[in-house]
Amino acid sequence: MPFIETGIEGLKIFEPRVFNDERGYFFESYNYDVFRSAGINNIFVQDNQSRSTRGVLRGLHYQVGEYAQAKLVRCIEGEVLDVAVDIREGSPTYGQHYSCILSADNKRQLFIPRGFAHGFIVLSEVAEFFYKCDNFYSKAHEGSIIYNDPTFAIDWGMTEAEYILSEKDKIHPTFGAHRRFY
Repeated sequence: MPFIETGIEGLKIFEPRVFNDERGYFFESYNYDVFRSAGINNIFVQDNQSRSTRGVLRGLHYQVGEYAQAKLVRCIEGEVLDVAVDIREGSPTYGQHYSCILSADNKRQLFIPRGFAHGFIVLSEVAEFFYKCDNFYSKAHEGSIIYNDPTFAIDWGMTEAEYILSEKDKIHPTFGAHRRFY
């Protein structure tokens, strides 16, 4: 199976089989049947893509209620450190995070089930980040947790002086301040 377990239920790394030759490479980035055989039955309805420069940190974001989203994320140019935080109340890994490098070179993807906060930081000079969502975005249902919450102690792989954050991402509440997640 092209899936790697992360130790957090439902959170899986997909490592596609890449066919290289003198012309370049080919790989199947998504196949519903392959994902379904790994227990991932989500139907993706929206694709998003961003381009960012080194040090841009986006996150930690999530959607609640009927607009909760599962995501299949990958980096199609450059390299990012991707982070998912389990915010499923009652989960044995509630409040735990998982991080991994996603890059154009390793072609890995991370499947993030509903009930996770998500963010990433760009480690290369530039990165293009692509993700599929199984639900539509709703501003009224968005939530966020501050990127440097001491509860998680996330090592973003850079010094805080190198981070480039939106004004919005600088002022998110802490994990402990939330009353309702997923």
